[in-house]
Formats: sequence, C-alpha cells, structure tokens
Amino acid sequence: MRPIPASGEPLPVVGLGTWQTFDVGGDARARAPLGEVLAALAAAGGKLVDSSPMYGTSEEVVGDLVAALGLRARLFLATKVWTSGRAEGIAQMEQSLRRLRVERLDLMQIHNLVDVATHTRTLEDWKAAGRVRYVGVTHYTSSAYREVERVLKAGRYDFLQINYSLDEPEAAERLLPLAEERKVAVLVNRPFGQGSMFRRTRDKPLPGWAGELGIASWAQYFLKWIIGHPAVTCAIPGTAKPEHVRDNLGAALGPLPDAAARRRMAQHYASL
Repeated sequence: MRPIPASGEPLPVVGLGTWQTFDVGGDARARAPLGEVLAALAAAGGKLVDSSPMYGTSEEVVGDLVAALGLRARLFLATKVWTSGRAEGIAQMEQSLRRLRVERLDLMQIHNLVDVATHTRTLEDWKAAGRVRYVGVTHYTSSAYREVERVLKAGRYDFLQINYSLDEPEAAERLLPLAEERKVAVLVNRPFGQGSMFRRTRDKPLPGWAGELGIASWAQYFLKWIIGHPAVTCAIPGTAKPEHVRDNLGAALGPLPDAAARRRMAQHYASL
C-alpha cells in the first residue's frame, strides 16, 4: 500500500489498466475472463481499475462486470475526460459515470491534457459537489513532459498518470520528483512497454538474486522496479487473463528494491 498524498487514503501499489483488453463490447464469451480478472484483482487485494472513453467499450464492460460481481465497494474506479469544450466535457463525463454505473467516481483524469484548463475548472466544481473524489491529469509520452510539468506547477491535482518503465525511465528525471514535491499521487501506465519488455526477456531466466526481492516472474521484476520508486503510488498493467493479474499483484508482496537494487535491476535488464 501507498498513501494518496492528498488524503492519506491507502492504495495498493498494483492495479489494472483496461486499454484494449476490456474493449470487447457485449461479447459474453470475451467478457467472461474479464470478470475473472476483476474478481482476481479484488481477491488479491488490488483496487484501482483505470479506463477511458477513448478505450472503446471498456468503461461499459467494467461497469457491467463490477455491478454483476458486486465489487463496487472494493474497487477504486478511475476514468478520463478526452474532448474539448466545457459542455462537451460534462456530457462525456456524465456518459462515463453512466457506463461505469456510479454516481460518484473515485478519480477523473484529464486525458493527455486535452483542454486541460477548461476541464480543470469543471472538475474543481464536481469535486466540491462530491461527484468525484480526486482529480488528475495524464499523458503517455516523453514528448509531452515539458507541458505536463507546466500544468503540475500551475494547478492543484491529486493524481498524475504517466508512462514509466525500464524501457521508458525518463519520467524519473523531473516529473516524479515534482510529483513528490507537489504531493501528487502517481499512476504508471505502460509498465511493460506495450509488451516489448517481455519480448526482450523471452526465454531468458531471471537473475539468481531476484529471489531476494521475492521476484518470481519478469512481470514482477518490471513492476517491482517501478513501485520501488518512492514517488510511484500505483502501477496499472493491463491484462485479460486472471493468472496474469494474480502474477502482477505478486509484485506488491515482499520487499521492494531500494535505490541500489533498482540500479542493479536496470543494469541487468540493459545487458540482455
């Protein structure tokens, strides 16, 4: 667990992303394992489930499955606003709440900083009215880091969602220290480099010393490196397989690597 800096509320350090994996529409056969993924997440102690209106039908699928499984009280639901204009933003956020089947959302994020000033004003009103508990901003590429930094310095946000991994470590240079300074929780997207990190490590054994950190898989290796950074609140890998979500949650157990161990992990990965 890590505390959300704005409130002190504890949040498990591994959650679930839904990009691509939950965009299955009404296909009952495709939805079945996704229900198992959500049930496995909750059973293992995970909470945060992140979605977006740009993820096709993912919000609706999450909302339906969470309701059917009776998991709402056990999960922390997050989504995003991804449009321009105040009226358009309100309409999209209302639609997201309907799709997720909630009247009050845990976290609403301004996706990729689209019309960030307009939506920030709206979300300040929504937060004051109790319609959202937390407000955040997101991006997924280092080319936007300068603008993300400007926005974080100019506003008061509870969360930042950003890409950060052994393949994309640049956020640690300025954004993660800034988030710590501003007391902003950090969600990490693309923790596996969109799958490229698994391709790099395929058929390669874990180093013998990985067991000292309780690491039993490459997924846990990648995630422990991420959540070992003190500014990171929660990493949100996506999966459609229950066994993978259980493996991912394993990274939240046992010791976390300190700075020296993280350097060793990065050096070993770079040598592969």
